[in-house]
Amino acid sequence: MGVIAGGIVGRRSQNRQWLQGTQTAAYERFLQAFGAVEAELREAFLEERQPATHVWGPFNAGVQSLSLVATREAATAAVQLCNVVEDFTILFHGRQPTDLEELRPIHGALEEAHLKFVNAARRSLDPSQEHLDQTLGGPSPWRGVVSFYAQRAAPDAAE
Repeated sequence: MGVIAGGIVGRRSQNRQWLQGTQTAAYERFLQAFGAVEAELREAFLEERQPATHVWGPFNAGVQSLSLVATREAATAAVQLCNVVEDFTILFHGRQPTDLEELRPIHGALEEAHLKFVNAARRSLDPSQEHLDQTLGGPSPWRGVVSFYAQRAAPDAAE
């Protein structure tokens, strides 16, 4: 009886370790792909061009990987982040945005959704992880966006 119980406990432990490792990899893939998409959309917005399409494949693959192993909380946070990314892409539909104030609410929503996902992912990997008030990586600080926009607009003003 003890051998059977030990085998069951050992198998559960192996399954938990496998799931945690798989979740970690999926969360990393998703965050890396999100970073590439967010940076491309932001740069395209600020450079007044259409976004490149090459970043969407890894992003969509990252979302699909999450659907296999994410906890409900992490999946919900990922959906929220994806919805904000979609709102960002809508700015490009049929026109090229040029008003920095159009970007401000989306930028704030991206920061908030990114932080929510990171915290949900951290808790799913280890419930003892502390809640973060800010993340490392993700959308650049708004002051950096404004500075880049001002530098880009300065040569136009001189002409």
